[in-house]
Amino acid sequence: MVSLSCLIVDDSQEFLASAATLLSLQGVDVVGRASSGDEALRLAAVLSPDVALVDVELGDEDGIELARRLTSEGSSAAVILISLRDRQELAELMAGSGAAGFLRKDALDAQAVADLIAPPGHPGRGTGAPHAG
Repeated sequence: MVSLSCLIVDDSQEFLASAATLLSLQGVDVVGRASSGDEALRLAAVLSPDVALVDVELGDEDGIELARRLTSEGSSAAVILISLRDRQELAELMAGSGAAGFLRKDALDAQAVADLIAPPGHPGRGTGAPHAG
């Protein structure tokens, strides 16, 4: 079981519900769901999750810019960018985002999230790499 609190940020209500259900079943405490950048920033400040899963393509908003804002505006949450696109397609855009890592949406699971935010040298660190697309 993975013990984490998580905020999920995506403009798709269907994905928000599915991801929350999946992660909850795997032991993650999904403390909030947001469908916009402003809502995500507000919830991150109030809820102080361990991790924020942020969709790269957040409707009319830029999820990568939101990741920058979350990491630079005092949120304690580690940010993991999520997308249906491959990491290679997004590598240039993700550089400098402050994100702890990237997961394809179809590879999302609690252990992959935990592995990406584990401290350097932690036994689980890096084992999420095959999930990184």
